[in-house]
Amino acid sequence: MDLVQAALAGERRALARLLSLIEDDGPEARQALAALHPHTGRAHIVGVTGAPGTGKSTLVNELAKVLRDQGHTVGVVAVDPTSPFSGGALLGDRVRMRDLAGDPGIFIRSMATRGSLGGLARATADVVRVLDAVGFEWVLVETVGVGQAEVDVARTAHTVVVVEAPGLGDDVQALKAGLLEIADILVVNKADRPGAAQTALALETTLDLGQNRPHDPHAWRPPVLQTVALNGRGVDDVVKAILDHRAYLRESGLWDRRERERARADLMRALEERLVARLLYHTGEEALEHWVDRIVAREIDVYGAAERLTEGFP
Repeated sequence: MDLVQAALAGERRALARLLSLIEDDGPEARQALAALHPHTGRAHIVGVTGAPGTGKSTLVNELAKVLRDQGHTVGVVAVDPTSPFSGGALLGDRVRMRDLAGDPGIFIRSMATRGSLGGLARATADVVRVLDAVGFEWVLVETVGVGQAEVDVARTAHTVVVVEAPGLGDDVQALKAGLLEIADILVVNKADRPGAAQTALALETTLDLGQNRPHDPHAWRPPVLQTVALNGRGVDDVVKAILDHRAYLRESGLWDRRERERARADLMRALEERLVARLLYHTGEEALEHWVDRIVAREIDVYGAAERLTEGFP
């Protein structure tokens, strides 16, 4: 399709229109993704996640600037909470990232979660795939920061950066959010605040306690870094850690494994969506409501209703 070819040729307006098409879903979006698929697999995808208030947007902004200074092209996907009024991204194009605007080597896309759980919009993986296909060497994905479901970012990224900050009411917010397990790099941002050293130490200690499996001298140990993203302090170290992790993934063979895991997760998601849509089409809304009524009346439980609904379904 013409839009795909124009985006591949570097036309930014075509890329923006293509991403809108992808977010809206539909047959044309599927055709576009199929045409783009042979061009994917080159970008390094970095997920940036963490509790609200840790300064993720500012850190992403600075990471993009450092990568650009090194000559790389960067795509940024910022997933925002959905506006209850418009359905659009509540924070829009991220005012904090406005100093990146106008750089032809950077493309920023704000996405609304549209009610999707886990901080990642349903179409985020597809948007990342498009940015990869059109030639961006790095794609930074910043998530909403809504708790345990943030682990979804691990299915999308090669490298996961978990951002912490001192003074948020808990020594290690990542523990409460269940994010430590998915972290490839841990960043204590706002390190000019009191308590930053203690937060970093708590993370280091937790990492040590968590290493109860047989010691592997070649295993990746997430580094704990301190930054002040507002003035760029320590951001170069984060970029270096990301590059080191990419090299580790390549040398250890984990890159191919993660690519396979990503492909499997995408396939399972697509299968679930397609099969549920087919089931609902064949069942009909009236029959579905009948089973909802029976569940509410305590005549049958959810699993029993699902089993009855799927009996004989091809």
